Amino acid sequence: MRLPARTPRTLFVAVAGCALVLTGCGKGDGGGSSGGVSLGFVNGGDTNFHSCLQKAVESQAKTEDAKVYTANSHQNAGTELSNIEDMISRDVSALIVQTVNVDSLKGDIAKAKAADVPIYLTSVTTDDVDDILGAAVVDLKKAGALDAGWIGEDAAGKGVKVGIVAGAPGAASDLLVGGFQGALPATAKVVANQPGMFNPAKAQDVAENMIQANPDLDYAFVANEEMAFAVRKAFDAAGADDVKIVTVNGTDEGLAAVRSGEFSATVANSAKVIGETAVKNAVALLGGKGTDDNNVDKIANIPLVLVTEDNLGEAPQYCPK
Repeated sequence: MRLPARTPRTLFVAVAGCALVLTGCGKGDGGGSSGGVSLGFVNGGDTNFHSCLQKAVESQAKTEDAKVYTANSHQNAGTELSNIEDMISRDVSALIVQTVNVDSLKGDIAKAKAADVPIYLTSVTTDDVDDILGAAVVDLKKAGALDAGWIGEDAAGKGVKVGIVAGAPGAASDLLVGGFQGALPATAKVVANQPGMFNPAKAQDVAENMIQANPDLDYAFVANEEMAFAVRKAFDAAGADDVKIVTVNGTDEGLAAVRSGEFSATVANSAKVIGETAVKNAVALLGGKGTDDNNVDKIANIPLVLVTEDNLGEAPQYCPK
């Protein structure tokens, strides 16, 4: 029963009208493990995940004695490419990119390769890893599948109805939702699947319509915790407080919601670990300390933890303090 409520050159793309931020030490400052590396970090959006990811990148860059420029693409593929072009013009050592859409990567990588600027990816990777410096990868399909597996166990063979509040089309959301749907048991029927655009207000509207059309909904999969709180609010307001919500992130607030029963489960994939891994490995790979030296894997897999009220203590720290 639910209790009452809540790499050495990394490039970050800058948008017109969007301030470019510089932290750390510049080239020629001397010292440090990075040897004067400058990184460009191109963030993909404005969610809590993106904010925590940037904090982690900036913090680890200081540890590596590296300069880092940051920019935000605000879920716009055109802006992402413009940001990458701007970073290239700043002569960064490498680009770190949290893409807005995996379909955008071909153009992004081609532009960077033409300028001889290596790209290190966060969250996702490409089919041809020879085209990139490396990646800190979150198996998003697996994250969705873990939530689906929890529903399968909880439903215990009964026929159930499931709603999906996706994020923005492309990249993370498509992979999450695809993994979730592919792992649902045959007894679970998806009766609604709409994008919340990683926007809580939009997600709340979607949830209100969803529960009105499907008052007997049993479960909802929501593509991040920020939206999940809005979905919970909408369901509760409609008297559907028995709909069980599963989601993704593992923030402090999300874990508290699992503890209170607002969420039944969340999949922890630490933005802190992703950002730190990206900078640390990018710098090492730029310095030639790759897989052949048994120091750094080109493709680093970020751990995932399905968190329920039974294992809250296993969740990693999500955001740098």
